[in-house]
Amino acid sequence: MANLTINSILEKMTGKDKDFRYMATSDLLNELSKEGFKADTDLEMKVSHTVLQQLEDAAGDVSGLAVKCLVPLVKKVSDDRVLDMTDILCNKLVNGKDQHRDIASIALKTIVSEVTTTAVAQRVLLSLTPKLTKGITSAESSTEIKCECLDILCDVLHRFGNLLATDHELLLSSLLSQLSSNQASVRKKSISCIASLASSLSDDLLAKATVEVVHLLKNKGPKPEMTRTNIQMIGALSRAVGYRFGPHLGDTVPLLINYCTSASDVDEELREYSLQALESFLLRCPRDISSYCDNILLVTLEFLSYDPNFTDNMEEDTDDESHEEEEDDESANEYSDDEDASWKVRRAAAKCLAAIIVSRPEMLSKLYREACPKLIERFKEREENVKMDVFNTFIELLRQTGNVTKGQTGVTESSPLCLLKQEVSKIVKSINRQLREKSIKTKVGSFSVLKELVVVLPDCLADHIGSLVSGIGKALSDKSSTSNLKIEALIFTRLVMASHSPSVFHPYIKALSTPILSAVSERYYKVTAEALRVCGELVRVVRPNFQACAFDFKPYVHPIYYAILTRLANQDQDQEVKECAISCMGLVISTFGDNLRMELPACLPVLVDRMGNEITRLTAVKAFAVIASSPLKIDLSCVLEQVVAELTAFLRKANRALRQATLGTLNSLVVAYGDRIGSSAYEVIIVELSTLISDSDLHMTALALELCCTLMADKKSNQNVGLTVRYKVLPQALILIRSSLLQGQALHALQRFFAALVHSANTSFDSLLDSLLSSAKPSPQSGGLAKQALYSVAQCVAVLCLAAGDQKCASTVEMLTNVLKDNSTSNSAKQHLALLCLGEIGRRKDLSPHAHIENIVIESFQSPFEEIKSAASYALGNIAVGNLSKYLPFILDQIDNQQKKQYLLLHSLKEVIARHSIDKAGQADFQDTNVEKILKLLFNHCESEEEGVRNVVAECLGKIALIEPKKLVPALKVRTTSPTAFTRATVVIAVKYSIVERPEKIDDIIYPEISSFLMLIRDEDRHVRRAAVLALSTAAHNKPNLIKGLLPELLPLLYDQTVIKQELIRTVDLGPFKHIVDDGLELRKAAFECVDTLLDSCLDQVNPSSFIVPYLKSGLDDHYDVKMPCHLILSKLADKCHAAVHAVLDSLVDPLEKTINFKPKQDAVKQEVDRNEDMIRSALRAIASLNRISGGDCSLKFKMLVNSIMKNNSLSEKYASVRCE
Repeated sequence: MANLTINSILEKMTGKDKDFRYMATSDLLNELSKEGFKADTDLEMKVSHTVLQQLEDAAGDVSGLAVKCLVPLVKKVSDDRVLDMTDILCNKLVNGKDQHRDIASIALKTIVSEVTTTAVAQRVLLSLTPKLTKGITSAESSTEIKCECLDILCDVLHRFGNLLATDHELLLSSLLSQLSSNQASVRKKSISCIASLASSLSDDLLAKATVEVVHLLKNKGPKPEMTRTNIQMIGALSRAVGYRFGPHLGDTVPLLINYCTSASDVDEELREYSLQALESFLLRCPRDISSYCDNILLVTLEFLSYDPNFTDNMEEDTDDESHEEEEDDESANEYSDDEDASWKVRRAAAKCLAAIIVSRPEMLSKLYREACPKLIERFKEREENVKMDVFNTFIELLRQTGNVTKGQTGVTESSPLCLLKQEVSKIVKSINRQLREKSIKTKVGSFSVLKELVVVLPDCLADHIGSLVSGIGKALSDKSSTSNLKIEALIFTRLVMASHSPSVFHPYIKALSTPILSAVSERYYKVTAEALRVCGELVRVVRPNFQACAFDFKPYVHPIYYAILTRLANQDQDQEVKECAISCMGLVISTFGDNLRMELPACLPVLVDRMGNEITRLTAVKAFAVIASSPLKIDLSCVLEQVVAELTAFLRKANRALRQATLGTLNSLVVAYGDRIGSSAYEVIIVELSTLISDSDLHMTALALELCCTLMADKKSNQNVGLTVRYKVLPQALILIRSSLLQGQALHALQRFFAALVHSANTSFDSLLDSLLSSAKPSPQSGGLAKQALYSVAQCVAVLCLAAGDQKCASTVEMLTNVLKDNSTSNSAKQHLALLCLGEIGRRKDLSPHAHIENIVIESFQSPFEEIKSAASYALGNIAVGNLSKYLPFILDQIDNQQKKQYLLLHSLKEVIARHSIDKAGQADFQDTNVEKILKLLFNHCESEEEGVRNVVAECLGKIALIEPKKLVPALKVRTTSPTAFTRATVVIAVKYSIVERPEKIDDIIYPEISSFLMLIRDEDRHVRRAAVLALSTAAHNKPNLIKGLLPELLPLLYDQTVIKQELIRTVDLGPFKHIVDDGLELRKAAFECVDTLLDSCLDQVNPSSFIVPYLKSGLDDHYDVKMPCHLILSKLADKCHAAVHAVLDSLVDPLEKTINFKPKQDAVKQEVDRNEDMIRSALRAIASLNRISGGDCSLKFKMLVNSIMKNNSLSEKYASVRCE
């Protein structure tokens, strides 16, 4: 049936009427596009013959449709038909009439792009490539034919270059010969053809191509246009093959720099192409170009201001705003010469400089000294497009500074931030000139620069606000300003207000507020929304605190209020504007409420109304939180009851963000207006919030418990409130405390809740204690409680006892010690909990009135159960914290005398030291006790055979170093040269424990000594090397400034630790089979994790391109434990140094592909299968990061990898879910 339809369509397609032909061709396209279309050999021949005939139809729209028919046709007919069509079209192209050449070319390109299977592609290429090559090289071919053939060949090579490996050499020589053609169009198309071919060439042929082009460049004989072509060719090659071009830079870079400097003044294009090629090298071959960077920098800076036809008479240092300057600018802009192409050179130089900035974070300080002043000077560029590039380059410099200095604390003289600070006044002066220009584009660019500057150096404009005010005002109120300019100016104003001290703006509030408030009434919603955000900052600036202040804010209260009210009351506007108006009004009321008493009854109901609207309710809830926490105690009596009722209802909603905001707002309202809210409302709130307490959302739980405590703490909470808490919240709290997930904020909130319960006097202490202790009993269904849950119970018991007073506390301790004295082994769970409770109480309160408690606890060291031993050592340490002078000597004495219990006793000692190293008040007590004795004891155990003992000793030493750095740092340093490896490793780990995030007195003492510890990274013992890597990692994370100066020396040593060392791999003979053990695995894993940390804190020191290949590349092919951190590093590098990753993308594809296609053995256990799944997801995350940066010119190999993922169902599902994370 379908065949009959198609036959009748084909008849109509050959009719005389053009409209009939068009309709019939359209019907054929529909038939071919159907899923079920199948044709026999005769019909295939007919259809393909008719479609080819139709391509030559005199009516353009018919031939256009015929080309569209080829798309489904190529997929539906046999290989032979595709081959026939290709041959016919190719002959038409090379030998046919001129008028049919274009359509034949389009049709051929369509076929090439639609061939999907490799088998068909190979047959098509076999017939097509020789004909195209002949069309290109034949002397008879006209320029048009050559160009069309080159175009098609370019497509062929781009898609199937790797299938033509046998023809590569022939193709290359044919194409290279065309580079010397007299026709510019042929040369241009040959360049893109060779570039497409290059990505699949072998290294030898790539070298051959490069050598030939370089040879042509060295012969300075040929015409200048040939030289230009060869330079473009080199740039295109490096863009196509990336890092593989690295070995040829030695020949090409000096040549290009030479051409830049020695070209004649008229040959601007030669310079432009040379700079573009250098830019490509910088981005594509970052590792090999490093030795030429300084020379390239000099060249780019020279040509950034290259303008031979224009002398700049403008006086540099005049900064008055008189008309002379305006006229001067006018006359400067009048000069325009259509023949002058020097702007292209300046643009290429700016882009090349941007490439240096992006790809060489380690050159940042040098760039500030040499390039920054030059860039600022070039803000005055007369060609607008070039000026935008100069702005963008400067923005890249600022962004890179932000990237490199993120998380750094100390700023030295030569650090980029310090160097940038010195340039601020010049930047502002230059930008102010640009803001007085007529061009909108220039002004937008200027604000972009200022915006980035404020982000990187938050408080740098304090002295320059006055000079920028007129520029802001003009941008906002000028008739010619576009909405884009207004938005940029407003964003800058908001950022600058948020990051500077309010008093800086007070002299200029009048000048600023008028244009900002008029922008609030703009018609375009994005301008309005941004203006409202600025108003929020303006409110804070006008009245920064509520004390009396020299600045009078009252004149601004009503103008700001009414400007925002008109937006707030208006219903038919964009959601973004509504939300900004609500937030802003919340700020206005909380800041100026005492001056708006008359207006509040009109305005507050509008906010309540917005709470009723689903779209704006979240913003309105947050606005009420701001109002409630205002120190002005705003009068909310007109709406309070309604607000509380609405909020209580919101606690039932599914929207998590809304419930979270509601809990916070209710808390603020109860604190501020508790006396005006009825206790029945309290009860309803408690019932609602009790449902939110569970371990599935700990953040929400913490907020709910906070609110519950606030409600119980309120003076007028009557009995009913207490009972509601007891029957609704307490059961939930007792379920929560059994959770192994409970920690942090939620655990602290739970402790406060139990303390508040005791104080509220509705629940007796004894029943509470009883329910807490019984919650820790093992249940028959779920077995015993997790270790974390027992600690939670113990902490709550301790808080409960302290809240109940001394008498209750003493009786509880008695009861707990009795549990311990009971020797029956049946109650091991009870004893475990009793020990933890004693520890928690002892840490908070001195237990010395209870005689011999330490002996009772130490008895439990004999227990057969490991968890009880560990709990006993925890308890003993914490009891000693409560009374050092009594219990610490006891512990030390026991360590000396009890050989068997040493490990546990050292753990007790660790508890004591760790608590005191954090608590400043306790440090004095600790120093008074016998530190010498402790040190002697710890150093004796440095060489212990047991790793557990060594780790505890290291932690103790590290924490004591925080308390007594002057004694400890020299003592540790002496032991770095100890003959025993275990001692060397222990002291390095001790240093690791002494480097904490908060500033400590040890910092200055260890700074000059740290290298003697970290340099143990070259120790012959792998344990010591790993310890040094871990210490370096901790230092990089917590105190990067300690190690910044050592990195040039340390990094090569660190990279060396990431390499697989054969001497550390051994085979263990287990009888029936052999097992391979890799002793270096932990060290490699630690080294990669260290690099990961360094990328966050010391990016400017790490040269990413020398790390990616070979180190990261080998890590991606290593063991599971090493691959995981490597995937993270790759994602991070893709984000921060995409140029370096881009350059070597090809070489990273194979290890990633191997990882995602790895299948575990048939008999693999579940754990192995799960690990493999995790690894595949981790690799896909890295691929997703690479895909985000790879844009259009990414490597063909990587594109093929992504396509293969998309075609594989299970991988594409995982990939999609990873991208949504």
